[in-house]
Amino acid sequence: MPTRRVIMGRSREPRVRFAGELRRLRAERGDSLRRLGERLGWDWSLFGKMEKGETLGGPEVVQALDVYYGTPGLLLALWELAVSDKSQFREQYRHYMALEEQATSLWHYAVSLLPGLLQTPGYARELLASGGLKGEELDQQVEARMGRRDLLEGDDAPPFRTILSETVLRTPLRDAGEWRAQLQHLVGMGERADVAVHVLPFKAGLHGFSNADLMFLRLPDGRTVAYVENGYRGDIIEEAASVARMLHTYDSPRDLALSPAESQKFLLRIPEEVPCDPST
Repeated sequence: MPTRRVIMGRSREPRVRFAGELRRLRAERGDSLRRLGERLGWDWSLFGKMEKGETLGGPEVVQALDVYYGTPGLLLALWELAVSDKSQFREQYRHYMALEEQATSLWHYAVSLLPGLLQTPGYARELLASGGLKGEELDQQVEARMGRRDLLEGDDAPPFRTILSETVLRTPLRDAGEWRAQLQHLVGMGERADVAVHVLPFKAGLHGFSNADLMFLRLPDGRTVAYVENGYRGDIIEEAASVARMLHTYDSPRDLALSPAESQKFLLRIPEEVPCDPST
C-alpha cells in the first residue's frame, strides 16, 4: 500500500489546501480536466470547479480521486476538514455555527423562512441570491449551508423541533420544481424519529414571536442559549434570565401549532397546490 503523502499546501485554509492538492496531483499525473473526467466518469467541469475552490464535491468523487491518484485517505481527510471549516461561513455566523455543532438538542421557530438545517440547495440558492450573493461566493455559501444538514444525520443526531409559521409554507420559490423538491424534503425530514415539524396556521393569531426567527440550543454543559435572527442580523443570547423568558414565550406558538401528525397532513396538501411544469 502506498505511503500516505504529507500535506504540502502552504495555506492553512482547508478549502484552499484541498483545491491546491487536487491541482498538484493532476499536474503530476499530466492529465487534462477532460481526460480526468473520462477516466472517472464525472463531468470534467466538476473537477475544474473543485480545483478552483468553487465547490468541494461529494465524498464519492473524492474517494474516487484518492483511488485514482494512489493517495489513500489523503484527499478525503482534506475534504472533511474543508467541509467542517467554520471560516467558509460569513464571520458573523461562525460563533453560532460552533454552538450549533455542539448542541445536544435544538428548538426552532420560523416566522418567514425555512431554517438552514431543512433547506434544499435550490431553496438556499434562491434565498442567498436574493440577499445579493452571486458567482463563486454564492456557490460557496450554498455548499456551506448544505454541509450544515449533516448535523441531523446519523445515529447521534440531536433532537430537533421546528415550528413553521404558515407564512413560510405560503412563500414559494420562483422555480416550481425546486419548490416542490423543497416541500418533499420537508415532509421526509418530518418522518424522522428525531425531527419534529409543527405548522403554526394563520388562524393561530398573534403571539410573542411574530416578528423574528429563533433557535434554542441546549449545550453539553446544560446551558441553553438562544439565537434570534431577522433579515439583517442575528444575535446570540446567553444570559440565563433572558433565555428563560424566551423559552417561556416559546410555549405559546408551540401550544398553538398543529401536532407533528397534523402538520404532516398539512405539508402533504401543499404540493397539490403547486402548478405543474408545462414541459412535464
